[in-house]
Amino acid sequence: LVLVNLYNKPAMTMPDVYFVNIAIAGLILSLVALVQLLGPDNPQWAVWNFNREVYITLLILFNISALVTMYSTTLLSLDYYIEQALPRTYMSSVYNTKHVCGFVWGGAVLTSFSSLLLYVCSHVPKIIECSKIQNKEVADTIMVFIGFFVPATAVVYALILIFRIRNQSTPLDQDSARPEPSMHPLLVATVCAHLVLWAPYYITLLVHIAYRPRASELASRYHVYYFVKGLSKLLAYSCSFVVPLLYTYMHRNFTSKLRQLVRRLDCQTEGCSDQQMERQPQVVVS
Repeated sequence: LVLVNLYNKPAMTMPDVYFVNIAIAGLILSLVALVQLLGPDNPQWAVWNFNREVYITLLILFNISALVTMYSTTLLSLDYYIEQALPRTYMSSVYNTKHVCGFVWGGAVLTSFSSLLLYVCSHVPKIIECSKIQNKEVADTIMVFIGFFVPATAVVYALILIFRIRNQSTPLDQDSARPEPSMHPLLVATVCAHLVLWAPYYITLLVHIAYRPRASELASRYHVYYFVKGLSKLLAYSCSFVVPLLYTYMHRNFTSKLRQLVRRLDCQTEGCSDQQMERQPQVVVS
């Protein structure tokens, strides 16, 4: 997804920029999942052992990627509504979307600052302020509220506005600047996939926060707790490839873009004549 869209930069649209952003965050999530899968959390097949510094780094990368995926989906829904309601204002242009995605990454890094404080305070435990800051429950509560409830509320509100404006017939329905109709089911499928796959993780995190004083007792009595916790993480990690698969399957122009990229790579390795290059299908710009 990332390679095809970066190769066809002139043909990228506003949704393409957000999906590239989501795919990059998904790649980071996949790397974090691989490190944790082969790490000490699974002693049956552990390949390496890492210290607290690596654990905090993985936690920060996970939180950043989770925030980027959720807020990219939320902003995609809001910008799609803006294009539906005001097709010729260019408020949600590709140029503006690229800057918005940059702010999303910056905001995700700042929001994950609480995890970085845990790392710093673990090295200077004698400071009184650090003993007050070093509270993982507070950091988890912030992630549940900012990472799920806020974007989930915003994306549901955006979907309500989108469905409302689609049910109303206006003179703007024939405007060529409005987004293509095929993008609507892709948007709905992406939003549903994000909410369904990430909700179990944040629900288990919320349960862990609520029963923190008895977490060890809960785990010892109910072995299903570990199973549910692991399953929720698996569903969250699976979002990194489910959304790109939805994009490649439901996007109208992805197949033609992919074929053009493959033919260009073949021409670079085997060599093609100018006539063959000219016969390559042009990408339909939506």
